[in-house]
Amino acid sequence: MSLIRRLCLIYAIILLGAAAINYIPGLTDDQGLAFGIFALDPFDDALHLVSAIWAFLAGLISNRSARTFLILFGAAYLGDGVFGIFTGWGYLDFGIFTNENLGMDWSYQRIAANLPHIILGFVALTAGLIMGRRP
Repeated sequence: MSLIRRLCLIYAIILLGAAAINYIPGLTDDQGLAFGIFALDPFDDALHLVSAIWAFLAGLISNRSARTFLILFGAAYLGDGVFGIFTGWGYLDFGIFTNENLGMDWSYQRIAANLPHIILGFVALTAGLIMGRRP
């Protein structure tokens, strides 16, 4: 199995973990914040689960499907994280459409809440673009 396909399988595991955060005792505080930083609702859980299934299938199918997943997923999640910093809400959960713009904020809370999407998105997008050029 190629490295790009294995990376998709790793993403599937990470995303399954993200979907499970709300259901593992001790990972959320009294206010429902995961790690005391951000809240995940059932819609977020579903988004992570669907993304995990997509990553898993892409990793099993072919190098081309793995590359397509990494590029599309990476662009979507990276953009969502950047939007989160600038507006306080992401677009993948429709937050920018249903909530008032909170403005740009460089606080620890805002950065920490959006950093997972920024890192996952950047790594996936970069890997998809770079690994896709190799024969």
